[in-house]
Amino acid sequence: MTGGGRESEGGEEEVRGARRIPGPRGAADDLDLASVPLPPLPPPGGTAPDEAVPEQAQPASASGDAPESDAGEPEADLGPGPAAEAWPEPDPWPETADGTPETSAPDPLVSSAPVVLPHQVLKALLGAWALSACSAEETAAVEDHLTGCAPCADEALRLRDAVGLLHTDGSLDLDPTLRTRVLDGCFGRRPARIPVPEWAAPYDAETARLDALLRDIGDSEWHAPVRLQWFEEERRVSRRTTVAGVIGHLMAVDGLLSAALGLDDPLDGGKAPLDPTERTETYWSATRRPPTRAVREPWRAQSHELIRTASFAGRNVAETSVSYGAFALPLQDAALDRAFECWVHGGDIADAVDYPYPAPSAAHLHRMIDLAARMLPAALAGRRSAGLAGPAKDLVAAGAPGRSLHLEIEGHGGGDWYIALDSPAAVGAPERAVAQVALDGVEFCRLVAGHISPVEAAAGQEGDREAIRDVLFAAASLSRL
Repeated sequence: MTGGGRESEGGEEEVRGARRIPGPRGAADDLDLASVPLPPLPPPGGTAPDEAVPEQAQPASASGDAPESDAGEPEADLGPGPAAEAWPEPDPWPETADGTPETSAPDPLVSSAPVVLPHQVLKALLGAWALSACSAEETAAVEDHLTGCAPCADEALRLRDAVGLLHTDGSLDLDPTLRTRVLDGCFGRRPARIPVPEWAAPYDAETARLDALLRDIGDSEWHAPVRLQWFEEERRVSRRTTVAGVIGHLMAVDGLLSAALGLDDPLDGGKAPLDPTERTETYWSATRRPPTRAVREPWRAQSHELIRTASFAGRNVAETSVSYGAFALPLQDAALDRAFECWVHGGDIADAVDYPYPAPSAAHLHRMIDLAARMLPAALAGRRSAGLAGPAKDLVAAGAPGRSLHLEIEGHGGGDWYIALDSPAAVGAPERAVAQVALDGVEFCRLVAGHISPVEAAAGQEGDREAIRDVLFAAASLSRL
């Protein structure tokens, strides 16, 4: 043999063009190719374009011997003879029956045409298609069907919209303004014959929100411990009760409004004290057993009766005086005070049972802040009489502008108020402002409720330091049980 070829053990010459079978195996000189099974050839056109198809070793002679050449070595010139003839390559273009070459062959394994499915099957696949759970063939069949079937196309759009709702990351808790928006929509279509007075709307909204929380908790959670907090003079005090005890406290103090409207007082208005703390202690001590969720129904019935009576009474009832013992408020402010306390104690209950409880709407929160700001001059005068605040520095006639503090409430329900510092009869005025305090709306309400101390209040302060301290402590002194 000339060149780099090798001779086989049988003395037979290698077949020109034969390639070795890939894969680890023994040397070609030591392997009998006749004993090695040949891998099957793939069908024409069934191989991916980038897939290499190994060539098959073919028999070279009638004797069955199949010599091969070593890959990478130059082929030897074997000359003429049957043993030197190369095995004919398969025709890449097979001929058709009339002898013309066939330029394309159908692929039996990969089909680009959509699967043909009946209408009912395709309609049943719409849900899976909307969830992207169909196979590629089913997806192609469904989308091809949607181009020609209007009912299925409409159904597919509705299902896709529904899938979008299933994948939302938003909170499942109801929007606190949902009830108000629904009622506004209903009243816009059909106005109420006897509408709820505007001044009673915050109380109506907050009792409804608290009642929704109470409906959503279990029986055992009515006995969850709740700690009520408020300020007395210069220190914070607290009282431990339960969720049911808090609702009993709200019902007892709401009885002051019931008595002012001529309704039944749950504590027998002729003998019950007027002070809110004393009324609560009287109610708790008169209860032989710890209150349970049974207290919700009489409390809710009482709030409904208050709103209904105020609605039927007309405008004049808004100025009806409601006595709290040491002070009195007109009914419209008393209802706002009860709405504020309902929200604050609703938050106490929500903390005890680990329940989300957002702040009131901005409009209602603004009115609650306004009530507290209007009560600050009298509270400041009361602390000055008790020796807990600095002396008055510039007394003026009643109704005249006096030395003031600019209370700037930021964020939710915010606004600007000017608090008279020296006399509750004076009028706060921007031109007489000697100090400024900036607070977040919810943070200010927490201060008024006694949930944070004046020192803890995150306030922006500027001006007279004594005036700022007196107003912040006066705000905390508005809190009570």
